[in-house]
Amino acid sequence: MHTILQPEGWAKPIGYSNGIAASGRQVFVGGQIGWNGQCQFETDDFIGQVKQALENVVAVLAEAGAKPEHITTMTWYFIDKAEYLGNLKGIGRVYREVVGRHFPAMAAMQVVALVEDRAKIEIQATAVIPE
Repeated sequence: MHTILQPEGWAKPIGYSNGIAASGRQVFVGGQIGWNGQCQFETDDFIGQVKQALENVVAVLAEAGAKPEHITTMTWYFIDKAEYLGNLKGIGRVYREVVGRHFPAMAAMQVVALVEDRAKIEIQATAVIPE
C-alpha cells in the first residue's frame, strides 16, 4: 500500500506528489528513452518520445509483476527545458494514457545531453509492489 505524504499547510502539487511511503517488493527501472524495444527511434517529436519512454517504463515494470500505480518515484531528464515547459498539456495527456491518474514523487531536470543523440527525454522510475 502507498501513502501520499502531503505536509499540512502545503499547497497541493499538480501532477506529482511531494512524497510517498510504501512497503513491499522494490522494482528499480533504469532510465528509459523514447525508442522502441529494438532500440530504434520512431519519432523525434518530444511528446512522442515522452509517450514511448513511459511505455518502456511500464513494460519493464510488467516484467516484475508491477503496474503503473506501484510507481513511487520518477526522475525525468530532458535536454530542453523550454520544450518541456511548452508541452506540459501534451505531457499530461500521454502520461494519463500510459500511467493513469497516479502521481508519484517526481523530479525533473534539464541536462546538457543524453547518451543517445536523438533522445530528448529519459525517465527513471522506482516502484514498490505491496506485500
